[in-house]
Amino acid sequence: MHIAVVGTGYVGLVAGTCFAETGHAVTCVDVDEAKLAALRAGKTPIYEPGLEELLARNIKGGRLFFTSDLRSAVRAAEVVFIAVGTPQGDDGNADLRTVMRVAHEIAACAERYTVIVNKSTVPVGTAQRMQAELSGKGKAPIDVVSNPEFLKEGAAIDDFMRPDRIVIGASSEKGRALVAELYAPFVRTESPIYFMDPASAELTKYAANAMLATRISFMNDVAMLCERVGADVDAVRKAMGSDRRIGHPFLFPGVGYGGSCFPKDVKALVATARNNGLDFTLLAAVDAVNDRQKRLLAQKAKVHFAAQGGARGKKIAVWGLAFKPKTDDIRSAPALAIIEELLADGADIAVHDPVAMDASKKQLEGRVRFAANPYDAVEGAEALFLVTEWNEFRQPDFQRVKELMAKPVVFDGRIIWNPQRLRDMGFAYYGVGRAAKK
Repeated sequence: MHIAVVGTGYVGLVAGTCFAETGHAVTCVDVDEAKLAALRAGKTPIYEPGLEELLARNIKGGRLFFTSDLRSAVRAAEVVFIAVGTPQGDDGNADLRTVMRVAHEIAACAERYTVIVNKSTVPVGTAQRMQAELSGKGKAPIDVVSNPEFLKEGAAIDDFMRPDRIVIGASSEKGRALVAELYAPFVRTESPIYFMDPASAELTKYAANAMLATRISFMNDVAMLCERVGADVDAVRKAMGSDRRIGHPFLFPGVGYGGSCFPKDVKALVATARNNGLDFTLLAAVDAVNDRQKRLLAQKAKVHFAAQGGARGKKIAVWGLAFKPKTDDIRSAPALAIIEELLADGADIAVHDPVAMDASKKQLEGRVRFAANPYDAVEGAEALFLVTEWNEFRQPDFQRVKELMAKPVVFDGRIIWNPQRLRDMGFAYYGVGRAAKK
């Protein structure tokens, strides 16, 4: 089948490459000529394990193409995926101007029956609006299908190739059947395809991310309570998660969630509820807890440095800039919120991240020192902040860290280190949801 994918961001590039891997002819469309040139050369604009290898193989195999010519891509395609950004406005609502403009352009270019599949995260009702605006406007009939993505950054290839589930929201039986055929190779292990109306598909995306965000914020509130009553949130988490009705995923407390999905989708669902006369109080609280949690370690540092006249002039190391491991995505990353708080207090900061250094330079260059490795970052530091739980940060040479630091103080934002071991070595340890040493 011939497929076009409009947008070569995270979702579009992964989807296009994975469809090509199953034998389809895929043309990815973008307006950024520099990005297209890099992609044709097999270079990805994002860090995603396994993507560059798949990209090179499918380009070489003649199944994956990149162009800025939307018209030629649409004319050749039976199915066109829209995977462009829906930035969030100040009121929390998604900006649909680009999505709708692209949909109209696709309809104007189509010369035969075409299915437009919306993979962009859009408010409930967008597919219905798109179908209504496009019907009868072009030369050929158009069906609009909602097909939300559920990719985890750092595991996107595996998520796409071996999905937990696929959601297809369609009003047309013909459109539904065509999209289901595309996904047939990915569900041979009996992963379910859920067919539903477009509005339900659109809401499913928001509801799933909001539930995961809620679990994180709930555990962060539990962690705050643990600190006050002298409990250990890690022990609480493990016992809670053993209940099969609850489970262990997304019960890890820390410095809050970030990335391109959870923060935006929680706010968007609150806005959608508000637009429909519903006060979604629970999700508003989830969002507020997350904003507080991102600044928690910086607040602990203020208390720690208060007796020393504050953090001004203090050398501080930060390990981890990406919002999570296995990605270079720094959108809404907790590390950036912490760094901004520390910089406002006058701290002298050195940072290190295995892959997100370049992505961070636009915001931080000239304001922090980018260290070549984790140990370079801690040299002369009076505090070390662990913010992103990359594997290489899990078991560092703590003796070496202690010898390099001016003062052995650690702020463990992901509670991955053993506090007793560090205290026995002479470190001052601050975690999340762990009672202070009595």
